Amino acid sequence: MKTGISRALKTTLKATTCAALLASASSAFAQSSVQLYGQVDEWVGSQKFPDGHSATQVSGGGMSTSYWGLKGAEDLGNGYKAIFTLEGFFRAQNGAYGRFTGDTTFSRNAYVGIESPYGTVTAGRLTTPLFVSTILFNPFIDSYVFSPMVYHVYLGLGTFPTYSTDQGVTGDSGWNNAVSYSSPNFNGLSATAMYALGNTAGQNGAKKWSGQVLYFHGPFAATAVYQYVNFNNSPSDLGSAAASGIAGLKSQSVAQVGMSYDLKYVKFFGQYMYTYNDETITSWHVNTAQGGVSVPAGPGTVMASYAYSRDGGGFDQTRQTAAIGYDYPLSKRTDIYAAYLYDHISNQSSGNTYGVGLRAKF
Repeated sequence: MKTGISRALKTTLKATTCAALLASASSAFAQSSVQLYGQVDEWVGSQKFPDGHSATQVSGGGMSTSYWGLKGAEDLGNGYKAIFTLEGFFRAQNGAYGRFTGDTTFSRNAYVGIESPYGTVTAGRLTTPLFVSTILFNPFIDSYVFSPMVYHVYLGLGTFPTYSTDQGVTGDSGWNNAVSYSSPNFNGLSATAMYALGNTAGQNGAKKWSGQVLYFHGPFAATAVYQYVNFNNSPSDLGSAAASGIAGLKSQSVAQVGMSYDLKYVKFFGQYMYTYNDETITSWHVNTAQGGVSVPAGPGTVMASYAYSRDGGGFDQTRQTAAIGYDYPLSKRTDIYAAYLYDHISNQSSGNTYGVGLRAKF
């Protein structure tokens, strides 16, 4: 009798132990996740940059640059999570990775971090707060083909493709060797601070830092961001700056504010940016403003935007860029669009871009 009871107890203990182990494994698995996501965007049309020649093309990133990504999170308990993100751009028109030849594999984002009740800390290659503010407060969002504000912020000052202008922001939409802290959301208010190093011996002066405040409340949203980039001897982030006649750039400071208001039947966007460039011999500043609207039209949306920039103490240039477009959703993940953009820099022939495209998200 005792033997039977002993066997029964052993069997029960084994079953209980196995169940506990399975539950533990299941719980651990449920607390970790990895997600694959991204989008493919291709458009067909014609593009001509100021003082350039027009080209009919099949190209990528009409409304958004094509990319793919992996992100994951593991629950560490007590409100803490370990996170990671790896995101890379690609060109579907020719199967190449990156936004352009020479771009890195994970140039969109590549970082690890910790989420907590007190905010999120990340380290690696990070999207800058200035880019976030730029794309959130213009109707064409992050389009490098049709967004006037993206043109004025990132397509100039020797960036790719090269423009004969001293307007624009140095560097990329993401910073290498960066550390960032983002605060929790306090009734729609949040803040981010980022710092990036040169990461080379003897280059301690090559540093970047930025701070941003975002506010969302009902139909109203606003942002304020400041970005500073400092160089020791030469601005390595500028790349082909010599092609724009700019040499000896020591530092650049950028301040930008933006607002939007959604009335349902129309959404208004507005931005202002002040850029100060400190050069070895002299210095110059650029004032930039953007206004835009998005209007629901049937199942789709009509978008229109105008941006104006003027520099002082540099080339004494003005730049005017205007765009109009229509985006039509075929489903929750797929949309088609058509758009036209006009771009003019003083004393140069005008540029223009028009085309139709399709964007699929996954």
